[in-house]
Amino acid sequence: MKRVITSHAPVILAIAAVLIVWQSVVILAQIPAFVLPAPSVIAAHVLGHGSQMLGDLGITIGETLAGFALGALIGIVLAMVFMEMPAVEGVLLTVAVAVSMVPTVAFVPLALIWFGVGVSSKIAIAALAVSFPVLINMLAGLKRPEAAHVDLYRSFGASSLSILWRLRVPAALPSLANGLKVGFARSTVVVIVTEMLGAYAGIGQTIYRATAQMDSTTVWAAVTLSSLASLTLYSLLVRGLKKFIWWN
Repeated sequence: MKRVITSHAPVILAIAAVLIVWQSVVILAQIPAFVLPAPSVIAAHVLGHGSQMLGDLGITIGETLAGFALGALIGIVLAMVFMEMPAVEGVLLTVAVAVSMVPTVAFVPLALIWFGVGVSSKIAIAALAVSFPVLINMLAGLKRPEAAHVDLYRSFGASSLSILWRLRVPAALPSLANGLKVGFARSTVVVIVTEMLGAYAGIGQTIYRATAQMDSTTVWAAVTLSSLASLTLYSLLVRGLKKFIWWN
């Protein structure tokens, strides 16, 4: 624990400095709470409404993780299919690139129409945001092995599928890790935006309702909670990838 704190000391000190300056500016300049609440006010609001906000945050986290898992699976499977079937790659990869060129949030209205305002639309839009970076990075990793290594496997009678699993997939794991990290960062954003545009519950819907009521304290509290949760989950993902892909 001490080592973790020491390694993150610069970040902790920077955050503490920002909070102190923020608190001081709000107090000295007498900025109204509806314009910019002080960190102490935000913290008090979180503590006072913790159960409700944590419930909404839990829904958002669940949608994000489900969409992340689905999108990662789609990206990995498609990358393997493209690797084994170059003709399919030539057609579908162009479609995937064309779709990815449009901001993911532009598909949110369609997701709400097709899947409704429940959990399904959030999972679908998160999967869309995650699948492309995973696909691109996984495919690049699968193509990383040199031709000489592939020929060596074939000289021992290895099939194309065996080469894929024993040579290409292990070589692709570091690239896959990069795709997963990018995809997770994207998934948290699009889920919250989708909840703001249409949802029964979730931290995004909390932000939307508070904004409509000009309740900036609740908005800041929700943003703070979602940021802390996203940062925690991202850190766990990075640590897990480092342990699993130890040679990267």
